Amino acid sequence: MGVIENMRLDGKRGFVTGGARGIGKCTATAFAEAGADLAIVDLDLETARQTAAEIAEATGRKVIAIACDVTKEAAVQAMVDQVVAELGGLDFCHANAGICINVAAEEMTYAQWSKNIDVNLNSIFLTDTIAGRYMLAHGGGSIINTASMSGHIVNVPQPQCAYNASKAGVIMLTKSLAVEWAKKNVRVNSISPGYIGTDLTLSSPSLQPLIEKWNAMAPMGRLGKPEELESVCVWLAGDTSTFTTGSDVVIDGAFTCF
Repeated sequence: MGVIENMRLDGKRGFVTGGARGIGKCTATAFAEAGADLAIVDLDLETARQTAAEIAEATGRKVIAIACDVTKEAAVQAMVDQVVAELGGLDFCHANAGICINVAAEEMTYAQWSKNIDVNLNSIFLTDTIAGRYMLAHGGGSIINTASMSGHIVNVPQPQCAYNASKAGVIMLTKSLAVEWAKKNVRVNSISPGYIGTDLTLSSPSLQPLIEKWNAMAPMGRLGKPEELESVCVWLAGDTSTFTTGSDVVIDGAFTCF
């Protein structure tokens, strides 16, 4: 069997948090196109159901929707249990849920800081460890975390110290779990996207001035597309990346190279 055939995900089961829209929707679509059955996990159950139905119709795979607050331990445990019960197991997951609060540090409240850390970092810990316990007990699996180029650089001109700190934490959490589980057949990797032109980003009037500045700084002169993250995630979820763990794949059009 050739390399392309080996990148198929036939027979694998997984889930994507923050999967109803944006990056999560794109990677979920790619997983299903590669042959996986999966769950779209999101706070917005209505949109998650719409996304699941769209992907199922387009790919013929089993795609379910689950509402989950990924900052709550009991909710994440219940979500993983439901994935296993409805899909018959769990082979991979993409912990992708996240938010960004752009507030100057001297004006940021502790509540704003805590919310950003809770959604972007604490939820990744909960998702990874709860999914990881199942994988450790059932022969292994692959965990993919969404970090950010913001875990490597300080973004300008927007102030986002909490977001940057949370994403740097995701990268180090990824590496730490990868080392702990390396001999137990559970791989943990992260992707660090640059500025990505999701529907929400492109439709936001308040972001248009920032997009112009980001593009002026970018070597490629443009935003990335959500679809440009898909192949890396499919590869990390599958069996052609079995010697890859603890890696952070930066997908930023060379933005962090200077």
